[in-house]
Amino acid sequence: MTPSIPRKTFQLFLSLFLLAPSLLFAQSSPATVAAVPSDSTQLAPDPQPPDAPAPWKQLVGIYRYSSNGSPNQSLVILERGQRLFLQPMDSAKPPEEIRESGNLVSINDGSGRWFGYTEHRDATGTVSSLTYLQESFIRTDAGSDPSRFFRITPRKPLADLRALALASHPPHESQSFRRPDLVELTTLDASIRLDIRYAQSNNFLSTPVYTQARAFMQRPAAEALARVSRKLQPLGFGLLIHDAYRPWYVTKIFWDATPPEDHQFVANPNEGSKHNRGCAVDLTLYGLATANPAEMPGLYDEMSPRSFPTFLGGTSLQRWRRDLLRRAMESEGFSVNESEWWHFDYKDWKHYPLINVPFEDLGNLLSNATPAT
Repeated sequence: MTPSIPRKTFQLFLSLFLLAPSLLFAQSSPATVAAVPSDSTQLAPDPQPPDAPAPWKQLVGIYRYSSNGSPNQSLVILERGQRLFLQPMDSAKPPEEIRESGNLVSINDGSGRWFGYTEHRDATGTVSSLTYLQESFIRTDAGSDPSRFFRITPRKPLADLRALALASHPPHESQSFRRPDLVELTTLDASIRLDIRYAQSNNFLSTPVYTQARAFMQRPAAEALARVSRKLQPLGFGLLIHDAYRPWYVTKIFWDATPPEDHQFVANPNEGSKHNRGCAVDLTLYGLATANPAEMPGLYDEMSPRSFPTFLGGTSLQRWRRDLLRRAMESEGFSVNESEWWHFDYKDWKHYPLINVPFEDLGNLLSNATPAT
């Protein structure tokens, strides 16, 4: 039961929500991050934090408020130091602690007063909405269940988009490039595993785009990735690859399928993607002991602020793993995409051309792989 709050009190509280510029999703340029020592023991400067309880992981996320024609206002619920907090997304106001006592769940507004709120969970236990200060907030992210991956409704039928993309050509490039020398990643390190989402249906388009589940990168990038893998192994983690080299026509399919408001999450085919050059990789961590993918603050290919590499939501352990992956990748010449925690570009990408060859036709572009040193 939510206690009755006087309307004037609620209006004053809501006005505080809307103050100040956004701090929660401030982006940091990878170039400004201090260099990280390459030794694997220094990739994790802080101890691995304990996991959060399962019901908390089903709660943390982004929730949107809209009422009486007011602009949308979003809240982020996160775990930090084994405590839950609520943070208005676009506010410098300090986060408010969420406290559970028996069946009562309440929030401290910073003044010492505690206001009750109610969670609404679905059949899986995931919180789908909550009621706070007599107002409803609806979850806007993909939740914590990997089977509920992020999806879009393509702007046109996929068959039409594929036909158009295959009939199109990459932008002309006049400069000279290195000859492509693609390496299949799994040949360099046996611990590198694949989960190629675009060869499956569990991707944002809900249909396979690739005909083969394989991953390739230019040799210098592939060897750097193998070194990252070896650095992470003493910490108990391996690399799980979602995507690497991507033919240009697939980049065009993604762009044409995605609504314009989400274009920050896909590459413009008029410029091409670093994936098309064989110098970008989408990946995450998995536990060597369990073989399970590591939980991160957001799901792969999710078009939401949870994908930002500096998103402050999620749990302490999720953020620790995400930041560990970033430090390990940056130690070998990769930089993280500002919109996607899983996407890393290799430093030499400018030296390679855009490639528009399906996996099954790569032929003489492939290298005879040997173990990296």
